[in-house]
Amino acid sequence: MDEFAIQKGHRYATVVVDVERKRVLWVGRGRSRAEVRSFFELLGTQRCAQIDAVAMDMNTAYDLEVRQHCPNARVVYDLFHVIAKYGREVIGRVRVDTANQLRHDKPARRVVKRAHWLLLRNPANLKDAEQVRLAEVLDANQSLLAVYVMKDQLKALWNAPTAWAWRRAWKQWLRHARESGIPALIHFAKCLRPYWRGILSRVRWSMHTGLVEGINNRIKVIKRMAYGYRDDAYFFLKIRAAFPGVGR
Repeated sequence: MDEFAIQKGHRYATVVVDVERKRVLWVGRGRSRAEVRSFFELLGTQRCAQIDAVAMDMNTAYDLEVRQHCPNARVVYDLFHVIAKYGREVIGRVRVDTANQLRHDKPARRVVKRAHWLLLRNPANLKDAEQVRLAEVLDANQSLLAVYVMKDQLKALWNAPTAWAWRRAWKQWLRHARESGIPALIHFAKCLRPYWRGILSRVRWSMHTGLVEGINNRIKVIKRMAYGYRDDAYFFLKIRAAFPGVGR
């Protein structure tokens, strides 16, 4: 399950995809519990009970509706969305605070301000010159180095081989976050803790929202080619027709 923008002004729709068949099952306006509920009502109690796992971002409305209507389903939180949230709320906040502390050292402040994408991108995708710049930034700023390392440790939770290994890594990550003394990191860890089951589920269910993200990109193309749609129902039918799925 994921959302996509349909109009300006933060107006969204929800798309539900069958991962195995690569088929769009349902598209509906909005992303609230009440608006998403109609999908589960259409699906019916018997079919809802047959669902094993649902991949999504940390959208509370989606989470609660899945738990209410699909008693046997495990919610699996997507790694990309969690790391993107970490980048915005932790790395971004620490970078700004560090730059503000260097207001009297303009060359150093400029280096930190320009390191935004270096800190967020995958190190494997950086060029040699960019890796050198990143190393210089991290060597000179302990707080940035700490949250950068903690990002890699957070990503490693999605690759834990067993539930016990995950539990050890999770407790260690929370302890390091608490002991870091970095307000943004401590707050993020506190907010992330209630979502631990959706992260642990990744050990059993190797799922992510990559497929639906690709479909969302195709949806943008469909909308752009038509210069937008006034009739949502027709637009949603076009989306379902574009992704009929493959045979089993």
